Amino acid sequence: MKANSISRFLILGSAMAVIGLGGVSCNVVLDEQSLAPDITEENVRTKVVQLADDYTTDVLLVKTNTSDPSEREILAGVEGVASVEKIFPSTKGKEELEARFGLDRWYEITLAEDADFHHLANTLSAIPAVALVEYNSIARKTSDGVSFPYYPEVQTKADNASTGLPFNDPSLVDQWHYFNQGNAAIATNAYKGADIDVMDVWKNLTCGDPSIIVAVVDEGVKYDHPDLRANMWVNEKELNGQSGVDDDGNGYVDDIYGYNFVDDGPLSWNKKGDVGHGTHCAGTIAAVNNNNLGVSGIAGGSGKGDGCRIMSCQILSGRNGGLAKQAAKAIKYAADMGASIISNSWGYTVSFSSDDAYIKAVGSLEIDAIHYFEASVGNNKALTDGNIAIFASGNDSHNYAHYPGAFYDIISVSAFAPDFLPAYYTNYGPGCNITAPGGEYYLGSSGNKSAVLSTLVSSISGSDYGYMQGTSMACPHVSGVVALGLSYAQKLGKTFTVNQFKQMILASVNDIDTRIGAIKEKTYYMNIKQPLSMAPYYHQMGTGAIDTWRLMMHIEGIPCLTAETGRKQWLDLSDYFGSASVSLTYISVEIDDASREALGLAEEPEIKYGRLYIHPTKTGAGKVRIKAVGGGSSVGGGSNPPGGMELTQEVSIISRSFKAENGGWL
Repeated sequence: MKANSISRFLILGSAMAVIGLGGVSCNVVLDEQSLAPDITEENVRTKVVQLADDYTTDVLLVKTNTSDPSEREILAGVEGVASVEKIFPSTKGKEELEARFGLDRWYEITLAEDADFHHLANTLSAIPAVALVEYNSIARKTSDGVSFPYYPEVQTKADNASTGLPFNDPSLVDQWHYFNQGNAAIATNAYKGADIDVMDVWKNLTCGDPSIIVAVVDEGVKYDHPDLRANMWVNEKELNGQSGVDDDGNGYVDDIYGYNFVDDGPLSWNKKGDVGHGTHCAGTIAAVNNNNLGVSGIAGGSGKGDGCRIMSCQILSGRNGGLAKQAAKAIKYAADMGASIISNSWGYTVSFSSDDAYIKAVGSLEIDAIHYFEASVGNNKALTDGNIAIFASGNDSHNYAHYPGAFYDIISVSAFAPDFLPAYYTNYGPGCNITAPGGEYYLGSSGNKSAVLSTLVSSISGSDYGYMQGTSMACPHVSGVVALGLSYAQKLGKTFTVNQFKQMILASVNDIDTRIGAIKEKTYYMNIKQPLSMAPYYHQMGTGAIDTWRLMMHIEGIPCLTAETGRKQWLDLSDYFGSASVSLTYISVEIDDASREALGLAEEPEIKYGRLYIHPTKTGAGKVRIKAVGGGSSVGGGSNPPGGMELTQEVSIISRSFKAENGGWL
């Protein structure tokens, strides 16, 4: 493979290096020798897309204006073209959708050995039948310092019951990103409530649903990992079929747990250069819960076979970087095989500025594939018109997200640390839609525990479990929360459009801006400290920090009230009872034992001054049932004067360590 080595694509989960994703630009070569009379700057500027600094120079990706076979013949006849092959295999029953998003019009152009890459790209752009010419971007990764095994052997015992944790997985206690109690052993500045607020969802609402499939587009997932295998998606036709045969006729042989699009064959995770990155992301999403082993996964079930499923779509293998065409094929595969969510902890690094308006106007191979995925209906019954794509925003500390995640209608995730401040490496600003735990090494006396704990590949790391940091780790947190949300919607029999569900995701947040101060002290290896100004991050971390309970309440259709832990307060009820809530007559306030315990109520809630009086002592979430009278001072039924109508509302309360003036809605 010939390559332009201006820069590198680096996988997003680095411990020592700050690593990045890239942007989009029409940054193509224009020189006098390559500009024939019919090759204009306008042709090149509007047709040639370079998504990254690093790309192969033996292949070009070309989209034609129509699917007419004659246009393929035109491409084959261009000087310098060695072969023309369709990129996507067609899927039976999906032909209309493939055509709608132009997947049937994408071709891989292999260059003749003596062809000039840039000249051929410019030449192809001048052909009227050609809609787009794209460089085949390369995905590369670094493995230096990526993971730290946390114990030589997996913990086998833990008294989780005494800590209020719902599962018996021994290392759940170390997963601060699920339940952060401000433990200094995790991080010196650990902040109570800096987590995804999932505990009470697990206890009272849902733990997952096996019909919800999350495709991890990454390194190969170790499908026989002891803490993952029970939650792996399985292609039953291939599992029960003949080895070496495409038993289900989808164009891929032996794709039992997914497919390796780099090596065009079985999944792998143990080649030289692999770091266990895909396995780590998969564990955050759906490591098996309550199996008395290792860690917990956000949508990993309750130990009764009810966890969401992981599909491995491998686009990174050993030291071979994934290519744009491989990523696009992996995304289409996920759509065709029933995934409801794709979790993408990858992207492109660029040295030139991005141009969102340009890529929005002309598109790209990856964007077409993502839109195809989002318009495909997966196995879930909660979304009526498609699926959801989640991407990492990037680890370059850039004040913008990198592509593909930066594209305007794709959810891109930035990262916070256990101190509930932006992680020093995270991208922020335009294109960054929401924030989730990404961890940060060396924040605490115990070092790596302040990163994110999940599953790993023992033959690489020396343990089945370990820590990583990055927006790579933040991305699967959001993917796992979305999987839980779809599980809960199905449980309730609720349905939404993709756009409605995206809006709920981005609104299901806690305010992080209130926490952002002037300076954060970032800590490097060997305890080297350096101040980092927080000013650039203010109002630049998307809508806020993902909150699992809030998403479930949005699904139920119940607004959330935010209370501040550790103080008495009065909460406005107008979201529930209207603008006249202060003047209503209230009959009763009821709370069940689970909610009382979750909030750690120091006293019983009541109505004072027309508001809910509450005093939580724990970070948590619960519900209270309030009864009031509308249109009188008592409930009607023969009284004189006539009584009013009884109103009953279930009110959701989230208790956090702080409360924004806007109640957490950004």
